[in-house]
Amino acid sequence: MPQSNIIILTDPASKLPVHRSRVAIYPIQGEYSRDKLMLQRIRSYIAFLETRLEEHSQQQGHLNHYIFTDSDVAVIDDLGQIFKNYPNFDLAFTFRNNKEQPLNSGFIAVRGTPDGVRRGKVFLQEVLKVYRSKYIKASRMLGDQLALAWVVKSHPSFDAKRFTRPQAFLEEIGSASVLFLPCAIYNWTPPEGAGQFHGMTLDVKVVHFKGSRKRLMLESWNFLNSSSSSSDVSDMLCLILKSGRTKYDF
Repeated sequence: MPQSNIIILTDPASKLPVHRSRVAIYPIQGEYSRDKLMLQRIRSYIAFLETRLEEHSQQQGHLNHYIFTDSDVAVIDDLGQIFKNYPNFDLAFTFRNNKEQPLNSGFIAVRGTPDGVRRGKVFLQEVLKVYRSKYIKASRMLGDQLALAWVVKSHPSFDAKRFTRPQAFLEEIGSASVLFLPCAIYNWTPPEGAGQFHGMTLDVKVVHFKGSRKRLMLESWNFLNSSSSSSDVSDMLCLILKSGRTKYDF
């Protein structure tokens, strides 16, 4: 996505050397301790969207959509098609067939219109409220995903069985139109452990290097930079296929 800008939301105390065009550091005050990191992530997303709303109220500029991702995510295809193919959603999440944790918070898309940003902010504020009231003991890990699932599944008209079918769908949750995208395409994670991995489909658009898979990020990046055919995505797919661990983690 060569026309996109990368904005790193981070602790103001962090010193991140950035020497690339279209990349900016956006410091946000907050609690960045290990035990509060997932809680702070939602706060940071809300704070960022609030600044976007202020910009919209002050001037009518170019429309920018936003995609929040974890730092262990690699985008390997153009995600702009999401906003073109699904023109009626305000924000989007990725889902999987997991009863307790059907939604993964490592990928969140927000339509860049004033209404989209406003509704996205309100939705995340509700998730934060549930996070604090019900899942604060899980603030170190997974609490945001549990809170997100609670907000979605507690909506009277929502059918959780839709999470069992890997097909995108749209649902009205509160005041927001929410798009649910399958993790198998938009938040794919290389499985780990002997006998678990059966390949990566070519329609995958986002790879999420969760847990110990993070070791693959540097390996993949170095391989891409050193390869004489660095533009050939199939080379990267083959590299991921070589991965294997004895332990599976979330």
